[in-house]
Amino acid sequence: MSNTNKIKNAYIEAKERYAELGVNTDEVLKQMDKVAISMHCWQADDVTGFENPDGQLSGGIQATGNYPGKAVTIDQARNDYEKAMSLLPGEQRLSLHAIYGDFREGKADRDEIGPKQFQSWVEWAKEQQIGLDFNSTLFSHPKADSGFTLSDNDPAIRDFWIEHVKRCREISEYFGKELNSRCVHNIWIPDGSKDTTVNRFKHRAHLKDSLDKIMDDKRDPKMMADAIEAKLFGIGVEAYTVGSHEFYLSYAVARKMMLCLDIGHFHPTEQVSDKVSAVFQFIPELLFHVTRPIRWDSDHVVTLSDEVRALFEEIVWAEKLDKVNVGLDFFDASINRIGAYVTGVRAAQKALMLALLNPTAKLREYDENGQYFERLALLEETKSMPFSAVWDQYCVEKNVPTGVDYIGEIQQYEKEVLTKR
Repeated sequence: MSNTNKIKNAYIEAKERYAELGVNTDEVLKQMDKVAISMHCWQADDVTGFENPDGQLSGGIQATGNYPGKAVTIDQARNDYEKAMSLLPGEQRLSLHAIYGDFREGKADRDEIGPKQFQSWVEWAKEQQIGLDFNSTLFSHPKADSGFTLSDNDPAIRDFWIEHVKRCREISEYFGKELNSRCVHNIWIPDGSKDTTVNRFKHRAHLKDSLDKIMDDKRDPKMMADAIEAKLFGIGVEAYTVGSHEFYLSYAVARKMMLCLDIGHFHPTEQVSDKVSAVFQFIPELLFHVTRPIRWDSDHVVTLSDEVRALFEEIVWAEKLDKVNVGLDFFDASINRIGAYVTGVRAAQKALMLALLNPTAKLREYDENGQYFERLALLEETKSMPFSAVWDQYCVEKNVPTGVDYIGEIQQYEKEVLTKR
């Protein structure tokens, strides 16, 4: 019996078992295609970008490790993205940072970039039949050396970064129009203080004013949407982060805009999954950065952890799957970078599938009837259901490797491509 037939037979059995719980696995496979994972560009080259490939990371960002094969040109990076996507089921997008523009025809500072530097990305995305998302880059730049950007006390510094973000929003709108797929533009800043500051209020007032000026520059909401991303702390800003969760949550509610919740940007004991049902009461749409923090915001490769599973469960249980945007955010320079992409994206997709395979209708019935033993028992039983058979069927239908087969594909790519760089 061929492996494909084995997978098909296993799926048929799994389908019957899930049906006993009231779950239609065929419908789950269809729902999987409705969520596109936005793959982050910065894993391929350790957050270097192409603005200044020899530049040093700053703003609390570090990529540790020196595994061979790092992408050092825009073409190498694109080849790596294509390879990773070829091993992934379902729909993907690519999330670009502003420093990943095409500067081969001449450099442009952050306050000078525009669609011109991203035209070749649009052409590439059209070839790949994917959408693009975008991120302003407010780190690794001389005008961020003070530790402050949009919240700097110097109005000239603030104006520089305000112009940068405005131009990033223009680029985002350009992506949306050219690709006929709305671009999500995310704003994260590294602003903060290593030790005690008496100017907490002042810096946050500056940030609010800067954001107001940026958002007053209207863009087509059908073509691009803004998100603002909070952080608890970072390297060099341990005592004070200007863009805290409370600040951005308040701003997003006031401005009726998207909030980005990054799993790794909160205290290790906080559950970001618990924030889903709370924030959705006041904000209609959310962006999630799925990552894996270890002890602090270290952005490790996503795995099928309890919190990642809980995050997607809360999204599905809130019936907000059509109101979320999912992007990944990690960078590990100590392992094969394409392997990191494929492992991380597949883990996020598996978490989504597991959430969709829950017998939600029956669980909700138990919950509303006060049958808490039954609810707990059913949740426990779902953990041993034949999920892998459904996952393998999904991979077969999408013509990508099942099980561990993708490992060999990546090893071959490393042998033929990465080791020769």
